[in-house]
Amino acid sequence: MADTGDLFKGCFIRYNNELVQVTEYEHRTPGNLRAFYQVKMKNVRNGKTIENRFRAGEGLDFVRVDVKEYNVLYKDGETFVVMDNETFDQINIDEVLFGDSALFIKEGVKVKISFDGETPIAAEGPNTVEMEVTYTEPGVKGDTATKAMKPATLETGAVINVPLFVNQGEKIKVNAVTGEYLERVK
Repeated sequence: MADTGDLFKGCFIRYNNELVQVTEYEHRTPGNLRAFYQVKMKNVRNGKTIENRFRAGEGLDFVRVDVKEYNVLYKDGETFVVMDNETFDQINIDEVLFGDSALFIKEGVKVKISFDGETPIAAEGPNTVEMEVTYTEPGVKGDTATKAMKPATLETGAVINVPLFVNQGEKIKVNAVTGEYLERVK
């Protein structure tokens, strides 16, 4: 049986008869006390964050999750319609499963979907995406000496802060996990 030594970020375990995903963990050995693992987990069903302390060597019920790669076809209200690259089957995935990165998902992007049996339980978009700036105030010449930022609206409707030299119509690279501007695309 697997124990706390087998924990890793992103793994799925069954905790209190609920399926949870480990988001953070830390092994601690405080002075004369026994070692333990401080673990933050996200409930897959309702999205709530749970924190628990496990003894070192304590048995855990790991859940085997299948991960498949899909292409995003289009967004339909609160869901994304995605297609399996091998079988061409189409399924609907709630945008809630993507978390904050759902703001940066557009048509044609490859995503990874995790399944527990036939039920989608988690979705992960790409780490970086290239997007077009659809609206931003024009930059003033000479304002690039500071690290000043201005808001810019992207093609998916997401609003992020970009440097003053970025103009409307340009393509930029964005970190889809944090929503930060990375660089201009040539």
